[in-house]
Amino acid sequence: MERKKAENITMLVGSTFLGAVGQILFKYALLVHILYIIGFGIIAYFISTLIYFYVLTRANLSWAYSVGGLSYIFAVVLAATLLAENVPPLRWVGVIIITIGVLFVGSS
Repeated sequence: MERKKAENITMLVGSTFLGAVGQILFKYALLVHILYIIGFGIIAYFISTLIYFYVLTRANLSWAYSVGGLSYIFAVVLAATLLAENVPPLRWVGVIIITIGVLFVGSS
């Protein structure tokens, strides 16, 4: 894999992970009624967006946006592990399908 593409993938993984962390922080803040935690979620989203903007200056939108599907995967995994949310088996099947799709798009 060429270096530029590897860097873009790394940045997109970081961006989508931060976006999912933002979602987890929003949910957690609302569960425990500590609203200042929402600020941390906003910061995570802001950094995620800045990274995504940078990637868009270096990559095709059709590719970058598709790899952004990682956010669904990260959100489900983080919700299940950190928030102890019940994730039904059919949703895990969907996560696996999305993962396969992101791998196909990411390698193209």
